[in-house]
Amino acid sequence: MADFSRLPGPNADLWDWQLLAACRGVDSSLFFHPEGERGAARSARENSAKEVCMRCPVRAECAAHALAVREPYGVWGGLTEDEREELMGRARNRLVSASTTSGNSGSNN
Repeated sequence: MADFSRLPGPNADLWDWQLLAACRGVDSSLFFHPEGERGAARSARENSAKEVCMRCPVRAECAAHALAVREPYGVWGGLTEDEREELMGRARNRLVSASTTSGNSGSNN
């Protein structure tokens, strides 16, 4: 007989924050752009999605999730895909800069 006590528990605790999200019950098309959407139409939709996010009690958890899993599409936690990409790019640049700086400081001794 299998020993199920050694298996990890359900990971529902990791997702419980979604139950409190302001976007529950809102049409998901507000948060995800249709193919080819650009310009004013895209900005208007993203701004409407962000309005929902701004009143959400779990906005921080949502944004953290999207950044952690590198969610490629949609508005998550009030951040568009472009905004998340920009944040990730800045973080990468800081890491590269820090590793370059720490590598140089060792060679001066």
